Amino acid sequence: MELYPKSRIPVSEVKKFIVSFYAIGLIGFLIPATKHIFILITPLALLLSVYLLAIYHKPYTRNSVILFLLIFFLGYFIEVVGVETSLIFGSYEYGKALGFKVFGTPLLIGVNWLYLTYISVDIMKNSFKAKPWLTIITAPLLMLIYDIVLEQVAPKMDMWSWEGSSVPIKNYVAWYIIGVVFVALFKLFKVEANNPISKVLYISQFLFFFILTFLLNL
Repeated sequence: MELYPKSRIPVSEVKKFIVSFYAIGLIGFLIPATKHIFILITPLALLLSVYLLAIYHKPYTRNSVILFLLIFFLGYFIEVVGVETSLIFGSYEYGKALGFKVFGTPLLIGVNWLYLTYISVDIMKNSFKAKPWLTIITAPLLMLIYDIVLEQVAPKMDMWSWEGSSVPIKNYVAWYIIGVVFVALFKLFKVEANNPISKVLYISQFLFFFILTFLLNL
């Protein structure tokens, strides 16, 4: 049994919904009266994106399920260590926007690492079919570019904040290295990311944060 909306709505309509969803979110964050509400529903927005990816992914195998769980737990564990020690990314703490926290770290951050790794692998895999190892180098660059933009607006969205209000260079270095490891795990487990909505999700979210970076600073 295929889950909704896959069971009833064409992929093209789902893509239009994603674009509209983030456009409405952009407006909501820019209106002072509604900004707090949209901060509160940020976890739901991420979960919705992950849900859509999950129902359009194919095929599910034993290896893919193990890999997805592994990246989730590794991503979450790395963030816990990062928050507690400041050794990996620098000194930072999470706000309320990403929802329920354990050890000072939102559980959703593990989901976010899986989400970004998956869509980055999916976007880049077709560019290097002849040399799959190049995906291990280039897909993390998409993750890094995404983070560079997100870091500019994350404190204003109450996602996380940095000590001294500046993002240390080692945060970006760590993001790339961790990205390489997670993408390499896709190759090690021989799992393919096949999803018709990866690109529209990445572009919609990237533009969402990119535009907010400038408009929230006005």
